[in-house]
Amino acid sequence: MSKATKSEIKFLEGPQSRWEEFTFTLKVVREFIKGFRALHFAGPCVTIFGSARFKEDHQYYKLTEELAAEVAKLGFTVMTGGGPGIMEAANRGAKEVGGKSVGCNIILPFEQTPNPYLDKWVDIKYFFVRKTLLMKYSYAFIVMPGGFGTMDEFFEALTLVQTKVVQSFPIIVFCKDFHKKLMEYIEHLKTTGTISPEDIDLVLLTDSIEEAIAYLKIKSIEQFGLKYAQPKPLGWLFERKFFR
Repeated sequence: MSKATKSEIKFLEGPQSRWEEFTFTLKVVREFIKGFRALHFAGPCVTIFGSARFKEDHQYYKLTEELAAEVAKLGFTVMTGGGPGIMEAANRGAKEVGGKSVGCNIILPFEQTPNPYLDKWVDIKYFFVRKTLLMKYSYAFIVMPGGFGTMDEFFEALTLVQTKVVQSFPIIVFCKDFHKKLMEYIEHLKTTGTISPEDIDLVLLTDSIEEAIAYLKIKSIEQFGLKYAQPKPLGWLFERKFFR
């Protein structure tokens, strides 16, 4: 088990000494600053979520690769969690068409390493910091088949959009068969009144790359008049151009 994991586990066990909680807070601030410095010049991103467990020969891997390539052609930087599986497929798809590819990699006890298709990446110790960074730089979210982590990221994005903490960036859920039960449950939430009827419209469920790309054009590029001006690196902060 890594030191970062032990630190987070201890923090979540309940009240610690004031000094321990203060020093943990400083570590979190340092992680955020590291992430901000690494990703500030990444450009407008589309974050693709999905399982780390699908191998190169799996249909979901190949589908993600094709989808990410089309996203990159729109001018977006493809952002992922930086690991294997769906994340690797997304970064690979962007890279293969000359697009930009970045990752926000989590440091895990079993040593997740960044995939080889990243132009840039940042290693983050804490899940909540990493998730914030994935949300912060994105103008859209695409949810591919995945497990608990993917569902966590999906509902985090959905909650932020629903509560208007962030702007109504598009959320696309891919693979109808895989997500059928999930979407049925969300319909159940609407029926029981725990979400509003219009909340269903925050999600596009599709199997079509063409439909997803058209949705991004309307809901992200056109809706927000997306014309991204690359921030200028500041020499006195030892910043440099993100992509060369």
